[in-house]
Amino acid sequence: MDAGALAGNGISGLYGNRQLPAEYFGIMLIPMSNPTVWQIIYGLRTVISAMYGTFAISILVGQWFPTRKGTIMGIATLAFPLGNGLLGPFAASVFKNGAPNVSGAFLPFLLVIILGWVIGLVFIKDYPEQCGAYRDNNKNLTPEIAQRMMLEEIENKKTTVWKIGHTVKCIDFWLITIPMGTLLMFSVGMMTQTAAIIGNFGDELNYGQIMGMIMIFGCIGSYVLGLLDTKLGTKTAMMIAVAIMILSGILGIIPTPTTLMISLIGLALFMGASSNFTVSGAVQYWRREDFPSVFAVVNPVANIINAVGPMVVAMLLYSAFGYRLIFIVMAIVGVISMILILLFKPSRVKELDDTYRKAAGKPLDDALAGRR
Repeated sequence: MDAGALAGNGISGLYGNRQLPAEYFGIMLIPMSNPTVWQIIYGLRTVISAMYGTFAISILVGQWFPTRKGTIMGIATLAFPLGNGLLGPFAASVFKNGAPNVSGAFLPFLLVIILGWVIGLVFIKDYPEQCGAYRDNNKNLTPEIAQRMMLEEIENKKTTVWKIGHTVKCIDFWLITIPMGTLLMFSVGMMTQTAAIIGNFGDELNYGQIMGMIMIFGCIGSYVLGLLDTKLGTKTAMMIAVAIMILSGILGIIPTPTTLMISLIGLALFMGASSNFTVSGAVQYWRREDFPSVFAVVNPVANIINAVGPMVVAMLLYSAFGYRLIFIVMAIVGVISMILILLFKPSRVKELDDTYRKAAGKPLDDALAGRR
């Protein structure tokens, strides 16, 4: 099969984590003679691959580590700040002449995604029980009990009461998903303009050192807020992340190199954790059997908000007010996000769950009781 056929058809497996997106091949074929077409397709590729990647890893984490999802996502998403820290120098080298060197810019990503796809196809299973393991590595379970639980969950997913219609009608779905999106929006958006923001201070701040610092604190934020997510609940962990976002915005308004550096440390902390919350929230406040269907709505909504981040940040940066307007807006959006999170009530999700299950003839229980 040639590259053109691959670009048109893609390579797919049985499950999301085993699919190789066609856009990774198609990006190699974009005509450099038409920069507008290139930019549109590149933007679409970025959004699609972000949603695809987070969906695949999130589904796996939700099914393998349902009660430790915050900690595990905190580890898995260390790649987010690491990638941001390492891609800066890489991008600078391949885009140094304006238009990218196609093979130099995209071939490494193509090779990595093929390697990841092969590893997923050969070694990764949808459920731990399929390879003799246990949920959350709980060795108190017997193989027979674990197998029965898996089969019951697979069957229950077929009759989930949280279809798309029920999910989007739930006010608490929006109260928690919108802040997930705003955290992602400023995390990604700010990373696209970090060099331009730092450039306002000339030689007083070193771009390479700042990106290294963002990478380190991003990893710290991802892991620590992941632990807090597991111990305190997703709502509390998100409140902490949004509080850091607000503080980062306030400090960034002050026009000094020191306050900007501290602001970017705050950005790194909530950036590292921002991609954790979509999976942990869907697992925390909905049943395990309902997680895939709920997350299938959470992920695109949060990532649609995320997708406008680079455009919004660029527009603010090049406005008459300059880079400080980005931080003013980030602080304001942070306050709005905090209000939404405070209004979110897990108890209302449980009440709706009881209503839908009763209407569907499913048994009621306290599986969602006491969720924080």
